[in-house]
Amino acid sequence: MKVGEWKEKVESQGCYDAVSELIEKIEKSKLNAYITVCREEALRAAEEYDKGRLKGKLAGIPVAVKDNISTKDVLTTCASKILSNYKPVFDAHVVERLKAEGAIIIGKANMDEFAMGTTTETSYYGVVHNPYDLDRVAGGSSGGSAAVIAADESVLALGSDTGGSIRCPASFCGVFGLKPTYGLISRYGLIPYANSLEQIGPIADSIEDLAMLLEVIAGKDVRDSTNAGREFRFVQEPRRLKVGVVKEMGGNEEVMGRFNEVVEVIKQHHEVGEVSMPSFKYALAAYYIIAMSEASSNLARYDGVRYGYALEKLDSWRRYFSKVRAEGFGEEVKRRIMLGSYALSAGYYGKYYLKAQKVRTLVINDFKRAFEKYDVLISPTMPALPFKIGELADPLTMYKADVNTVPINLAGLPALNVPVGFVKKLPVGLQVIGNYFSENMLLNFGEQVGELWSQAD
Repeated sequence: MKVGEWKEKVESQGCYDAVSELIEKIEKSKLNAYITVCREEALRAAEEYDKGRLKGKLAGIPVAVKDNISTKDVLTTCASKILSNYKPVFDAHVVERLKAEGAIIIGKANMDEFAMGTTTETSYYGVVHNPYDLDRVAGGSSGGSAAVIAADESVLALGSDTGGSIRCPASFCGVFGLKPTYGLISRYGLIPYANSLEQIGPIADSIEDLAMLLEVIAGKDVRDSTNAGREFRFVQEPRRLKVGVVKEMGGNEEVMGRFNEVVEVIKQHHEVGEVSMPSFKYALAAYYIIAMSEASSNLARYDGVRYGYALEKLDSWRRYFSKVRAEGFGEEVKRRIMLGSYALSAGYYGKYYLKAQKVRTLVINDFKRAFEKYDVLISPTMPALPFKIGELADPLTMYKADVNTVPINLAGLPALNVPVGFVKKLPVGLQVIGNYFSENMLLNFGEQVGELWSQAD
């Protein structure tokens, strides 16, 4: 549902009734896309809107917030048993911005545990089902955030993207999702997985709505030392661009068939060429070494003493610490902590982590060279159609699914998923990559491609 459609609904029946109806729909849903529904808070805010007390750009508009983004006095679990009883005492920067502009937080969206996964199957609260086929995944790690937009269970949503976690589910659910430039949006209040890679970003049913949400959440925040201090304003200025097709980013026959059709449509309005990025053959391995290393450090704070899951008896500190983490973390999280700790250990730091950082520099340099020639780069967002639940039986297969998305996070660039129709009744996404802080160009291009494709389809 688009923002305009929601506003029409509110005008005809009132915000309180519209939100009540939405909550009823969520509670009957089979998607399992929410961990917490903020029923009382949302209805209270809707009542305030009807009384004319709720003002701002997003006044009266429901927004789903991924469950690794802090919401004051509302459960924020990261889809993990270890945080199943955690209620933050503060709002994340982006949540502060939403509330300041009158948005209604409708609930906390389901996700992969600590954002570690591509399918939302690692969630302690169960998998998110794809709105187009309940036997398939919605993608991850922001699976809930994308699914609620596709299923009209929210109007807008926030996700986070460490290696494709917004773009993957946006592609699998057929919606727009943006991974912004690193630093454009404050990460204050985002529970960390891999600090140097992750960004909060918007998910919506149209470019116009996506841009509106981005305008609200982008901007200066002194509490995040990585924040660039930039505001964002969307200006519609479509123009002829030089578009580079990334040779090393592909997909299976079904995905590439659709991608090639989209490229032919783009060629009618833009200059299109092919670009090679030699470093990408090493990017996936480098990404996982860096991400797991940062995760092993970040997740050391979960000891069962200060907050979160705890045991009743404390006999030996070492046994207690070990047992809390063994019981509180899921298999994938434990796997990544162990691999990350190994990569950072004495004797292996230089062989793995340091080498991965050098590969990261090569990836950045390849992008720099590409953007000297092209305005934007394109590829399939995901190399395959949405997977069946349980289809990715081993972790390595799941990691390989991120092959088209992780290089962008290594370089800190912005990238947009644009839905480009369906193959076998399942959504397919086009990934559009831009240079640093070129979000306005990406959104203009994405909007144009969406319109052109809808006319050609």
